[in-house]
Amino acid sequence: MRCPRCQHSDTRVVDSRPIEDGAALRRRRHCESCNERFTTFERLALSPLIVVKRDGRREEFSPEKLRSGLSKACSKRPVATADIERAVGEIEAKLRAEGQSEIAAGRVGELVMETLLALDQVAYVRFASVYQQFDDVTLFAQLLDRMRGRGRKTDE
Repeated sequence: MRCPRCQHSDTRVVDSRPIEDGAALRRRRHCESCNERFTTFERLALSPLIVVKRDGRREEFSPEKLRSGLSKACSKRPVATADIERAVGEIEAKLRAEGQSEIAAGRVGELVMETLLALDQVAYVRFASVYQQFDDVTLFAQLLDRMRGRGRKTDE
């Protein structure tokens, strides 16, 4: 690692600590040339996930885009920001655990819907109505009926 002050390449690690629940390392370094101390951060570089859209386009998976969609669905609902952040992390982890470098957009949508159903039913209905492009009240009623059916099965 080069020193940011003198650009000398002979630096040593003085202290190393995990941060972000072990997802990254914070390192204090010392330059042997100018005695400057500086901090660096080390994170795992993950290979990109590619989302294949319905029309065949491909784009890199974006946690920010996922966060935005979840936030819109949960707008004015009693869902904490921390719950949305946790949902984003869980969905990304599930996608990575599937071991595929390319994921169908439909799979991402399924995971979002599963997550929202457990998080907040109103947010689930909001997301589903946009995601599944409801253009008929009958489809909306069918969704509500399916939700009621799931509730009865778990109550028994």
